[in-house]
Amino acid sequence: MMSDKIEKNGDKGHTAQTGYVLVLSDATAQAEYLASSILHHAEEKQGEPLRIALSGGSTPKRLYELLGSSEYADRMPWDKIHLFFGDERMVPHTDSDSNFHMVKESLLAHIDIPFRNVHPMPVLDDPAKAAEIYQAELQAIYGSKTLEKGKPLFDIVLLGLGGDGHTASLFPGTPVLQEKDKWVSWSQPSDAPHKRMTLTYSAIASSRFVMFVVSGESKAQIIREVRDEDKPYPSAAIKTEGELHWILDRAAGGE
Repeated sequence: MMSDKIEKNGDKGHTAQTGYVLVLSDATAQAEYLASSILHHAEEKQGEPLRIALSGGSTPKRLYELLGSSEYADRMPWDKIHLFFGDERMVPHTDSDSNFHMVKESLLAHIDIPFRNVHPMPVLDDPAKAAEIYQAELQAIYGSKTLEKGKPLFDIVLLGLGGDGHTASLFPGTPVLQEKDKWVSWSQPSDAPHKRMTLTYSAIASSRFVMFVVSGESKAQIIREVRDEDKPYPSAAIKTEGELHWILDRAAGGE
């Protein structure tokens, strides 16, 4: 697939300002590129589990619909793929605001994936307790309570980008941005509904690939600011011990 622009900055241990930039024609091309990449990474694992942290939002929904289509549903080794969530609103999983609900409707309902391979974030009245439960699940799967360099928690982390510079549920001005030890925590955005669970910076950093997936002209300015300017956006503090990729459509890529 031909891209309009490919750019590489920095080395291993990328922050969000650096990494690889891939600009594709539109959101459909983004979904096609990501679906083929996930299939490639799954095949590359040669039967070992592939762990993916999913993002919410309309842009990745196209990817999930494609993965659930006849083009990919029967080609993916779903028995070896484990699906996690980067963040979740504290609403029932049947609620239209739930990331799990969106993923279920667009992907899970259309594929043959073992129940044990899907890891939704729990929804409780106490978000701190819910975060503890999810962190314990991640630690059990990882096999340690301490993240180790060279042993990534996730193979792929998919991230979006909000107009205020947030990603996952790492919102400006929230205490979770200062979290150094926990893998999972929670936040209460001042300008968005619902308490939310989120992976922390350290959990996201323990990854082979972090992929920001952003589309639409409305995101062009914030992308430039996050990547090129010294502003304290939460997304600008994202790091990974692996590779960081910006997968943009032409409208979001701007100039």
